[in-house]
Amino acid sequence: MSDKKYKVIVSDRAKRMLGTHIRFMAQVNKDAAKTKKQELMEAMRSLERMPQRFPFFEEAYIPTNKYHKMFVAKWYLVLYQIQDDTVYVDYILDCRKDYSWLIR
Repeated sequence: MSDKKYKVIVSDRAKRMLGTHIRFMAQVNKDAAKTKKQELMEAMRSLERMPQRFPFFEEAYIPTNKYHKMFVAKWYLVLYQIQDDTVYVDYILDCRKDYSWLIR
């Protein structure tokens, strides 16, 4: 098993997406929103170790082998790239919404 540690960088866009999801959830249940944010943050931090463990995101309009996909807490999809020793988190999507714009 590799002890290699990757640096994880969350893009401004992904941070905004996370904020939008959490604010929406907090309107209904603040405790659930706090828990969900913690789950997502822990999942992204886990990418420091073996980020390759998740499969590639494969869609017709996405370049082959560009993004890895990690499902978190049932409804959330984190899309990220690995470049050298760095993991770049680019998108945090709520799978219950229509994100067809992403693959066009």
